[in-house]
Amino acid sequence: MFAMKKSITLFLFLMFSAIAFNQQVKIKWYSIEEAEKLIKDNPRPVFIDAYTDWCIWCKRLDQDTFSNPVIAEILNTKFYPVKFDAEGKREITFQGNKYINDGKSGATHQLALALLPVQGGIGYPTTVFLNEKGQLITRVQGYHTPKDLEVYLSFFADKAYEKQKWEDFQKSFQGKVK
Repeated sequence: MFAMKKSITLFLFLMFSAIAFNQQVKIKWYSIEEAEKLIKDNPRPVFIDAYTDWCIWCKRLDQDTFSNPVIAEILNTKFYPVKFDAEGKREITFQGNKYINDGKSGATHQLALALLPVQGGIGYPTTVFLNEKGQLITRVQGYHTPKDLEVYLSFFADKAYEKQKWEDFQKSFQGKVK
């Protein structure tokens, strides 16, 4: 009898653990066009993850960082998160302009060229932050751990960039990611 109760308890624990694991907070990704429409009715900053299919660090960002529940919660509640394939073939209309991938710039989409130019070239992944009007705030290249990305997200979501320097914000930031 004791062994049966122990087995049932173990079974229930494993079942509820599996349910909790599968119900992790996931990021609701939008297209750039969807985000542009959403900010008109409910202004919020836009977070763009510019990636490519071949980029190993882009895949690590998906696995390690975007799967973190704290990061997912911030992106879902304080931003319109956009997944953008910087080498995609889809025609995109953003801010009244049409962007295509015509192959003239290698595999790079025209919108990527408009959003991502940084000194030294385009690298992936690149995170682009737009304000609630769809205007560029900044772009940040490279892979970021959940702890590192949380600092960036808070800096831009809370508009701290309007009041203080990045270095000062970063030093005093107390995040939730462990």
